[in-house]
Amino acid sequence: MALGGRVLFEDASFSLNAGDRVALVGPNGAGKTTLFSLILGQKEPDAGTVERDIWTMVGHLPQEAEAHGEETILDVATGRVNELPQLEKRLHELEGEGDVAGAEYMETHAKYDALNDPQVETKAKKMLRGLGYRESDLDRKAREMSGGWIMRARLARLLVMEPDLLLLDEPTNHLDLLSLLWLQNYLKNYSGALLLISHDRQFMDEVVTKVHEISERKLIDYTGNYTDYLRQREERYEQQLAAYKNQQKEIADLQAFADRFRSIPSKASQAQSKLKQIERLELIEKPMAPRKPFRFQIPTPPRSGQRAVSLVNIHMAYPQTTTKVYSGLDLTIERGERTVLVGPNGAGKSTLLKILAGVVEFQQGERDLGHNAKIGYFSQHRAATLDPEKNVLEEVLASAPEMREDEARGVLGSFMFRKDDIFKLTKVLSGGEKSRLNLVKFLVDPPNLLLMDEPTTHLDIHTVESLTLALERYEGTLVFISHDVHFIRRLATKVLHVNAGQVVPYAGGYEYFLEKTGMADDARAALTAG
Repeated sequence: MALGGRVLFEDASFSLNAGDRVALVGPNGAGKTTLFSLILGQKEPDAGTVERDIWTMVGHLPQEAEAHGEETILDVATGRVNELPQLEKRLHELEGEGDVAGAEYMETHAKYDALNDPQVETKAKKMLRGLGYRESDLDRKAREMSGGWIMRARLARLLVMEPDLLLLDEPTNHLDLLSLLWLQNYLKNYSGALLLISHDRQFMDEVVTKVHEISERKLIDYTGNYTDYLRQREERYEQQLAAYKNQQKEIADLQAFADRFRSIPSKASQAQSKLKQIERLELIEKPMAPRKPFRFQIPTPPRSGQRAVSLVNIHMAYPQTTTKVYSGLDLTIERGERTVLVGPNGAGKSTLLKILAGVVEFQQGERDLGHNAKIGYFSQHRAATLDPEKNVLEEVLASAPEMREDEARGVLGSFMFRKDDIFKLTKVLSGGEKSRLNLVKFLVDPPNLLLMDEPTTHLDIHTVESLTLALERYEGTLVFISHDVHFIRRLATKVLHVNAGQVVPYAGGYEYFLEKTGMADDARAALTAG
């Protein structure tokens, strides 16, 4: 399979059986989403076949979704306004064409039956509650809500339909921790097959039992979760490398014998035999080493005072609403703390980070930046911190005027900006490229108070690991928002639970927070609730 002149797969094969829970892994651009398109029939392979059982219903969650017309959140989750009428129309078209025995008719009918079930609304409400919706949200117009909330409603509809095969592309991107735990528990008990693309290592460790890696245009199967895959991949590489080295030594020995004795009449036939032996060998290719996280270290920033930043009696409401986000909030961030903000979507985590960063105005109270504090704010909206008319190289040099151009090119190369990539205008960069460029800016001009909003979004799993390693060695103060449990576990030494205008501190890591709040138990309880 080729795309844009580049070969993605070559003689690649794999199968999915009922009950399989498989993670599809590989670097960005390796062909993961393309493989989804092949399974869905949206693309045709250049060679080979994609075979699906005629009775298999496939459900697909893409990375992005939008609302239509006046449909409510409950309408999206039940499909009764748009999806169900479209399915009914297509059924009539297929019946009119006399095609009532084909795969499309069977799958369309199965989806129609699932959404036409008298219990569909009850099921949808259960899924929506598990994914973090309040009862009052269900009748809200979907177009009034963010893309993340619409995506959750689309996910709820998929789960209501209970397809035989679920294709999920980054399903955790828009989930808060409680809804992520709920989905994790739900998928662990899902009876159908699951094929998953994710950068969330912990989520894959909890959910999948197989990993298919796209590597060197092949699909390589591993048994177990993501951590098992990493271990097996390393073992496989070492075995292949040993076999390659052994064969190379054998070839060298045979060639040395032939070179030494070919001119000696009594040994010439033996020498020729050695050369033929080399020709008969099935050559082993030198294996490609598994991709490792690139290691970079954020330079030591200037030391701040003991108190990095504090908020006193903060009252905050956005102009377009009368609902207060915070009322009388007091908070102090101390030097060296590694604090994660957790809580439901919409609770005010990003707003709190913006207040700490000084990028939004509040109506009352004081924000006091500590002595010698230097802030670096990594926005959820990456473009907000980039000049759209600068190219990648100019953006970095503007952040560090004393840096030489060759030094900037070297750092950018470490972050996968190579050759002409450095001359791209920032306004045309992808989400992942904007994330990586912002990371480079922090690297070359390090703050001592780093505020990061969902820094792992749009990064592949190797870059997430690289970022984690760098932040583990970072000597400044860190406050961040993330739904990546592995990332949180590795970094957070303090948790701030943000909910309904209240900020409750927990002087421990993520496991301590779960134990004290019973959040994991709440997710399991939501899964079994009627």
